[in-house]
Amino acid sequence: MEEKTQGFGETLLQLVTFNIGDEEFGVDILRVQEIIRSMDITRVPQSPAFVDGVINLRGKVIPIISLRRRFGVDVKAVDKQTRIIVVEIVGMVVGFVVDGVSEVLRIDAATVEPPPAIVSGVDAEYIKGVGKLDDRLLILLDLNTLLSEEEHGSLGASCQAAA
Repeated sequence: MEEKTQGFGETLLQLVTFNIGDEEFGVDILRVQEIIRSMDITRVPQSPAFVDGVINLRGKVIPIISLRRRFGVDVKAVDKQTRIIVVEIVGMVVGFVVDGVSEVLRIDAATVEPPPAIVSGVDAEYIKGVGKLDDRLLILLDLNTLLSEEEHGSLGASCQAAA
């Protein structure tokens, strides 16, 4: 996570927050390359079930992952709030389809607790921690664990096949 130190030893995490269903998630702002509106996605045969397909973003083929499918949440239709968050995971640029992007947020690292065994149905292996904000909880995703090595290789192959 991007951390900034404020006076008196307080550490701030800078996050981009977004929604999947009723849950609010956050990822390190430095991992986010850009946030774009949903666009036409080209399906790639025999790609993993959670992969929607690929897009051409300024000449670069990028795999698009449905976080709803990845987390086992019912798929919903794309609407005007749907966004694609473009991030880098282990040297590969990918896009995540999310229901909507909320805000850029700075939270005190002291408000983040380790993940419990299961949080709202999302496997704890994808979670770095849970941030406690005034009246809500923010699930901090660990982008490096969202894809296994095998899935990472499969995505790379899908992109090359689509290029």
